[in-house]
Amino acid sequence: MRPARVGILTAALALAVWAGGPGAAPPAADLVVLDATIHTAAQGPTRAEAMAVRGGRIVAVGTSIDVRRYVGEATEVLELRGRTVLPGLIDSHGHLDNLGHTLDIVDLVGTPSYEEVIARVVERARQAPAGAWLEGRGWDQNDWPEPALPHHDALSRATPDHPVVLERVDGHAVLVNRLALDRARIDRGTPDPPGGKIERDAVGEPTGVLVDGATALVESLIPPPSPAERERRLLAAMNACAAVGLTMVHDAGISGATRDAYQRLLERRAFPIRVYAMASGSDALAAEVLDRGPETGDRFTLRAIKVWVDGALGSRGALLSTPYTDRPGHVGLETFPRERLFELARRARQRGIQMRVHAIGDLGNMRAIDAYENAFNGGPHPELRWAVEHAQVVRPADIRRFARLGVVASMQATHATSDGPWAEERLGPERVKWSYAWRQFLSAGARLANGSDFPVESVNPMLGLYAAITRRDLDGRLPATGWRPEERLTPEEALRSFTATGAWLAFRERDLGTLEVGRLADFVVLDRDPIAGPPADIPKTRVLRTVIGGTTVYQAPPDR
Repeated sequence: MRPARVGILTAALALAVWAGGPGAAPPAADLVVLDATIHTAAQGPTRAEAMAVRGGRIVAVGTSIDVRRYVGEATEVLELRGRTVLPGLIDSHGHLDNLGHTLDIVDLVGTPSYEEVIARVVERARQAPAGAWLEGRGWDQNDWPEPALPHHDALSRATPDHPVVLERVDGHAVLVNRLALDRARIDRGTPDPPGGKIERDAVGEPTGVLVDGATALVESLIPPPSPAERERRLLAAMNACAAVGLTMVHDAGISGATRDAYQRLLERRAFPIRVYAMASGSDALAAEVLDRGPETGDRFTLRAIKVWVDGALGSRGALLSTPYTDRPGHVGLETFPRERLFELARRARQRGIQMRVHAIGDLGNMRAIDAYENAFNGGPHPELRWAVEHAQVVRPADIRRFARLGVVASMQATHATSDGPWAEERLGPERVKWSYAWRQFLSAGARLANGSDFPVESVNPMLGLYAAITRRDLDGRLPATGWRPEERLTPEEALRSFTATGAWLAFRERDLGTLEVGRLADFVVLDRDPIAGPPADIPKTRVLRTVIGGTTVYQAPPDR
C-alpha cells in the first residue's frame, strides 16, 4: 500500500464498469496486476498500484486492496513488488521494413572511423559469393576523426569483387564502391537527378556518395526481397519492438509490397504489435489509398500518406532558406515539388486521408505548413490530425502556425542528442536556437508526438525518454546539463508524447495511450521507474513484460 495516494486511487477505481451492489465481488478478471507503480498517463489520476483486465480491456484501476476483489480461480495475477508499469509505448515514426532489413545486413552504427566501416564490409564480403550485392547501414561521418563525407577509393580497393551499398545513418545518403557505380553507369557526365545529388571530388569525379534522389540510381539495381523474406523481416522487426516495450508503431512510408506482407501476416495471426501505416508518396500505394480511402483495423491501419519534401541535416539535404553555415551557397534539396505537395494536400483532405510530411529544414517546414494551410483554407483543423515529421528546424513564426492550424509536431528526441554535437556547425549560432525546439512547440500550444525514426536511431524508447527529459547523449559529447536544456520536457510530458499523443495521432485515443477503465490493456512492465526515478538511470531500464490487449507478447528471460 502507498497510503499517500489512496484517495486518488480510490477515485480511479470508482470509474470501473461494475454495477454490483455494495460489497459484492465483481466478475473475475482475466488478468490482475498488483503492488505495482503504475503511471497511467491520463489527464485524471496519474498514479495507481493495481489494475484488472477482462476481455482485453481494463475494468479497474486503483489500490491493490480494491483490485484484489477481481481475482478469481482462473485469473492470472502479476504480483510486481513495486515494479513500474507504463502504458504501451508508441513510436510515432519508425520504419519496420527497414529495421528488419537492418537486422540482416552489415551493422555500421557507431563505427568510429571510415577504416572500421571498410573492415566490417570486408568481413561480410568473405562470406558472400563474388558479384553478390553487399549492403550495410549506419555510418555517420560526424563520428569520425575527420568528419568529411567519404570517398569510395579505399572501399573500392578493399571490395573489388562485390558491388557495395552502405546507407548513411539518416537513410538519406549512401556510399557505394566503384563496382556499384559502374553497374549504375554513374560517371562524371551523369547529371544530378531531380531532388538528388551526386557528390563529386575536386576534378568532378563521383565520390561514391549519393544523396536523397540520387540513391535510387544504385538502389534500384538491388534485387528486391521475396514476399516471404519481406514477411520475415517485418515479423522480426515487430518482435524487436515488443521486446523494448513498444506496443504500436507508426510505420512512416510503406510500399504496396510491404502492405501486402502485413496483410499476409494478419491472415496468419502473426502480428505481435499494432501498426499505424503511412503510404509512401513515392509509391503507387499512395494513389490507391487516395482512391479507396482509409483501411482501419485493430492491429493494422492504413489511413495516411507520407511525403518527403527535403533530406536530412547530417547529409546537408535538409532544405534551408539560407545557405548552410559550413557549406556556403548550398541550401539543401527539394525532394518533392511545391505544386505537387499543394495538390496532394488538397486531395488528401477531400478524401479523408491524413497527411504526414517529412520536413527537416526551415524552408522544408515552411512549405509543409503552407500546403496544410492552403488545404485547410486558412483555418484550424486539429481534428484532421495532420503532422509534420521531424520538424527539426522551424522558424518561430511557423511554430506558431503549427499551433494555430492544429498541426502535430511529430519529433524524435534522440535526433536532437545525436545531432547536437555538430548541429550548430551546419546552422550557425542563431538558427540553431529555433531547432529541435520541443518546449517552444508545447509553449505555443502545439501537440508533440515522439518517436525514434528507427533504424536511424535506436528502436529502444527508453533512450527517447532519456533524451527528452535530459537533452543528454550517452557518450558525453553534450554538456552534463543537457544541450540547450531550456527545451527539455518534464517526465510526464515525455511519457505522454510516447503514449497518449501517439494514440491520438493514430485516431485511437478512445482505446489506447493511457491506463484507464475501458481502454485496451496495452502496457509494459519495467525493472525500474523511468518517470519518477533518477534520469541518469533511464537508459539502464529493462523491459520485463510487454502486454497487448491483455495478452503477453514479450517476456524477459528469467535471468533478467
